[in-house]
Amino acid sequence: MSKIVLASGNAGKLREFSALFDTHFAEQNIELIPQTQLNVIEAEETGLSFVENAILKARNACAATGLPALADDSGLEVDALQGAPGIYSARYAAADDGFGQGDSANNAKLLAALKDVPEAQRTARFQCVLVYMRHAADPTPQVFQGSWEGRILTAPEGHDGFGYDPLFFVPGEGCASASLSKERKNQLSHRGQAIQQLLARWHV
Repeated sequence: MSKIVLASGNAGKLREFSALFDTHFAEQNIELIPQTQLNVIEAEETGLSFVENAILKARNACAATGLPALADDSGLEVDALQGAPGIYSARYAAADDGFGQGDSANNAKLLAALKDVPEAQRTARFQCVLVYMRHAADPTPQVFQGSWEGRILTAPEGHDGFGYDPLFFVPGEGCASASLSKERKNQLSHRGQAIQQLLARWHV
């Protein structure tokens, strides 16, 4: 059985990847192993774009394990905030600004930043860049990208998902991402789109 490292320690991402990959990978006799199981230290996200950060994470996992690696970098772009929080989505709320850290703090900071912005101007999208590298020196990483359009609510809704899902309204579904079933979210989401591209065009 071939082994591939998933370069992420994010529990929410791991659940989504597993749900989308399990059947396909079983058919191809591939085992997807979270880097946490191999004691890989997470890479510093020093890139200035989703692509750069995904490559940094994949290369780090390859170098630490000697195995091929998959990595994604994703985040929320809000038009009224000139694309913020963007690549800093996971650490948008710093501990020293009064909001704390983690998903709840990030959501609280986003709501505060948009408190005077009317509904029509609260447009946003989730972005996901997924990178596959065969080894740490791979000169041609395979890159896949998905984008999910929506807008930011004025208060959280729903009880599923993670990150900004409670604030991300999906117009076609009439609800927040956190109110969607896991199956429906995986069909629509930025990460689901990127993974479907990978499964359709991927060269192991």
